[in-house]
Parts: sequence; structure tokens; C-alpha cells
Amino acid sequence: MIFAKQAKLSSGWATNVRVILADGKITSVAENQSPVQGDTIVDTLLPALGNLHSHSFQRAMSGMTEYRMAGKDSFWTWRDLMYRFTSHLTPEHVEAIAGFVFLEMQEAGYASVGEFHYLHHQPNGTPYDNLGELSSRIAAAASETGIGLTHLPVLYTYGGAGKVPLAAGQARFGNPVDRFNDLVGQAQVAVSNLPADCRVGIAPHSLRATSPEDLKAVLAARPDGPVHIHIAEQPKEVADVQAWLNARPVDWLLANADVNTDWCLIHATHMTEAETVNMAKSGAVAGLCPVTEANLGDGPFNGPQYLSAGGAFGVGSDSNVLISLSEELRTLEYSQRLRDIARNVMVVGEGSVGETLYMGAAKGGAQALGRGAGEILVGGLADLVAIDSSGPALCALRQDQLLDGLVFGAKDSVVTDVWSAGRHAVQSGRHVKRDTIIAAYRSAMASLMAAL
Repeated sequence: MIFAKQAKLSSGWATNVRVILADGKITSVAENQSPVQGDTIVDTLLPALGNLHSHSFQRAMSGMTEYRMAGKDSFWTWRDLMYRFTSHLTPEHVEAIAGFVFLEMQEAGYASVGEFHYLHHQPNGTPYDNLGELSSRIAAAASETGIGLTHLPVLYTYGGAGKVPLAAGQARFGNPVDRFNDLVGQAQVAVSNLPADCRVGIAPHSLRATSPEDLKAVLAARPDGPVHIHIAEQPKEVADVQAWLNARPVDWLLANADVNTDWCLIHATHMTEAETVNMAKSGAVAGLCPVTEANLGDGPFNGPQYLSAGGAFGVGSDSNVLISLSEELRTLEYSQRLRDIARNVMVVGEGSVGETLYMGAAKGGAQALGRGAGEILVGGLADLVAIDSSGPALCALRQDQLLDGLVFGAKDSVVTDVWSAGRHAVQSGRHVKRDTIIAAYRSAMASLMAAL
């Protein structure tokens, strides 16, 4: 049971709210209550966001790719460095890094994660004896931390648009369709040992790393559930796909696949106005990763037009160069302001930008991860976060300004508690297994650095 001095419910702000949880779900929400002995008492209760896009292993690279080399650095030069880094990762490294990343996400206020997992094999491309070895390691990290996991094994068959063969640095990622389907089956076995809210989807990596035939085949093998795909992240990607398939990536995907509410289109950065509107109408979620998109120089999303067309969106931490829920939402809005030379852009008509961003990302993230969450509502998953509104960053704000303060004026240190489907993993601002998980991460990094 949780007693909150105030809470953001689906109907609006309420005071003295008592929330009862059972079997990972919310069974009762009552206003104007008093705390009962044994209740967890918090200041402000909110629906927790899902982090809809993560490559957890890349967190270990943070700070290693910010040195300018001769010539012009780009996403593509960063990618080459990332490939070289992955050649040294062992299963033990993968598990320890993922555990640390999931802990950081929970302490930042995320209750769940979509792990877009494309590191499958040994460094030379040979599968492990257990085809799903590294998926099992991700599941183990989720078990240790208690985060809600939507595991997304990635189909990565080609090295570039037009069925270019995989490069040496991509050998760990590659699978033909039949083996990929077997790998998904192994991932399902691993995730079946986790709580019932955890699940497996699929992630065709991108149009450039698959083919129309392969995409059709994997979708037929998985007729429902979350489907995530990188789409239109870089101008070169758009040009390469257009030269190959005679259509821009978003246009081609909408015309050739049943893109619906199960889908999450990651980045969708470079779209025409027509693509933007049509994607919004499809019901798919735009998976935006503003911190990574800024770090990699991807460019800003077409936010105002997408929102005006009714598009759903959520946020993810992608490369995990920095894990901060508030920073993702803040950077999303600021990217629009810098492009448009305007303020308060990511809202339709009048209203709170912070509330539009936070509540929109809560609902869109839950949809993308296949979780019945995103609101404090009876019957929904108990994905909840508590913040302290009494601190200096928030204490002067009215209830209707709190989400603006959280997004634009506060740090993630205002997070006091997080529940993932009722699992109370963050208490008093710290993950309950913080010391053990960080010790394992430090040990793994010492081993990894010795190998580099």
C-alpha cells in the first residue's frame, strides 16, 4: 500500500491518495484518505515512464567517443568505434553492464525498459552453445534489478541497404531468419523465468539491415506483440534506402507492413510532412531518444506537426551515454526550440509543456513496451514513481506546475521511490541492491579495460 500526499491520477491531481497494489497491479485508488500503519508514505506519486529504447552494453563506452579525430566525426565514425568495442565483451560483461544500466534507469524514475538487443554471438560471429546466451544475461540483469523488461531480440542480417554483406564488426549481430526465430524462442525461455509483466517482442534492426523478404517472414512468425525498428535516423540512411527501395524509409514501411499500435519506430528523425502525418495516423509510437540523438548529431524530430496529427511518442536512452529521464524530456523540447527559435513548442494549443511531455511519454512508452501502464488507474500495472516536491527545485510550484518543474528545473535526484509492476526497487532514492550491482559493474569494467 502507498499513501501519497498528492498524486497525478488519470482524472487529474488529487490529494491524500491511498493506492493498493496486488499481484503487480493497482487494485484500488482512493482520494482524501489517511495513511494506515504499514503504508509506504511518499510526497508526490506519478505514473512511471518506460524507457522504450536501450542498448545497455553501450553504457560502458560513455566518455570514450568524445575525442575529435582528423576529419569530420559523425554517426558513422562513432559506429565504427562501437563495433571495435563490442569485440571484447564477454557474457559476464554484458550481464554486469546491463544490471548497472537498469539500476540507473530505475533510480532516474523509469519502471521498465525495452532492451533492443543485437549483441547475440561470440566476437567472430560463432553462436554460443546456447543460442540465447546473451539474451539470458539480459534477463538475469532484469531479475537482479526488478525492472520490467520488454526484451527485443534484433534481426540484423545485412551490413547496409541493398543486402550488403555484414562487415567484420557486425559479425556478433548477424542471423538469417530461421536462426533468428530460434533465438527469439530461446529468449522467450529466458524471460519466462521473470515476473509475468516481462515479455519478448522483436526488432528488425532497420530497413538497411534487413530486406523486404526477411521482414515479411519475421512478422509472419510473430503476428502480434511489440515490434520495434530503427527508421530514418540519418540522412545517409534515408538516401541509401530510397536508392534501393525507391521510397523513403517511413513511406516504404507504412506502405509495405501493417504498422499499427504494436509498433515503435525508433528515431524517425528525417521525415517529410506527409510521412510525419501518416506515421501519426498509423497508431505507432515514435521512439525518441533526444540525448543520444543530440550526442550523435542525428537532428531534431518533427515534434509540432506530429503532435498536431495525434501521434503517440515515448522516450528512450538508446546508447545510454547519459541516463536521465528528465534530461530526455528536456532535450526533446529544447531541440524543438533551437530549431524553431521559439519557446513552449511541444504542446498542441495552450497548456503545460512539462505535462504534455511527461504524460505523453508515460502513455506512449507503456504502449510501445506492451505494458498496461502509463496511468494511475485501477487494473493497470503498478509502474509508479514518487518524487519529493519539498526540495528547492520544486517547493515553490503549484500542483499544476510540478511536471513543468520536474522536466525543466529538477534533477533525477528528486526521485524517492520506484515500483516496477509493484516491485519496490528504489527506496529513499537508492536501489535496494545498489551496492552489490555497482560492485559487479566495477569488477566487469576492470576486466574489460584490461582487455581493450
